[in-house]
Amino acid sequence: MQYKMLALDLDGTLTNSEKKVTPRTAEDLARAADLGVRIVLASGRPTVGVQPLARELGLDKKGGCILSYNGGKVIDCATGLTLVQHAFPPDLINPVCAFAHETGVVALTYDGGGILTEQPGDPYVQIEAGINKIPARKVADLAAAIDFPINKILLVGDPEKMPHVEELMQQRFAGRLSMYRSQPFFLEVMPLGIEKAASLELLLRTQGLFAKNLMACGDGWNDLPMIQFAGLGVAMGNAVPQVKAAADYVTADNDHDGVGLAVEKFILEETNL
Repeated sequence: MQYKMLALDLDGTLTNSEKKVTPRTAEDLARAADLGVRIVLASGRPTVGVQPLARELGLDKKGGCILSYNGGKVIDCATGLTLVQHAFPPDLINPVCAFAHETGVVALTYDGGGILTEQPGDPYVQIEAGINKIPARKVADLAAAIDFPINKILLVGDPEKMPHVEELMQQRFAGRLSMYRSQPFFLEVMPLGIEKAASLELLLRTQGLFAKNLMACGDGWNDLPMIQFAGLGVAMGNAVPQVKAAADYVTADNDHDGVGLAVEKFILEETNL
């Protein structure tokens, strides 16, 4: 069996439009896990926003992993041990928060209780809170409130202005931070060089595996590095054009068992040959 690790983006990929995993896909993933495939839920979400889904899929018993914050942290679901960890540079927290004020977008980060932000009522902050099922709490000054290690800052705003915000961000922080849009209204800001592919490469090494042993499924801009890195990069039918162009295979969309169909074709059917 060539593909021994399966990395899955969540929103727009593993979960459908109702943020649920369909029965067929869940069954296919269970069968793959029983064959020894290590399933990695690879998301821009904070860890706390991925854990309920990991438990729903039984990864706490099967030994899968959560790759959260776009690769800023990886934990083993069965043991709870942190396998990969990258902290946001403390000296860049204030400049990023100032950039958000300057460009008219909202910055947020996470602590053990949920989301911290200066504008918890912002509609895009509420989308992030709803996706992760965690509360958004108001702080007077986000940069001042961050007196603990964090893994990322999320900038949220009007989808029409975010491409320009991303361009300005790239100019301002080039060579110091990594940034990717996970949704048209989300700009993920992480430590330099941190994205899903980099952390998946580290995780593969700990298992004695290589890129050729990885199958990755995704739909968004922040999935592009892992789609290009994986031995088999699978784009969802609803993926952005750049991801489809880079993929080895395009499956059905997230509302029609795209992940399950790809797992059946490249893992389950291969095993039955």
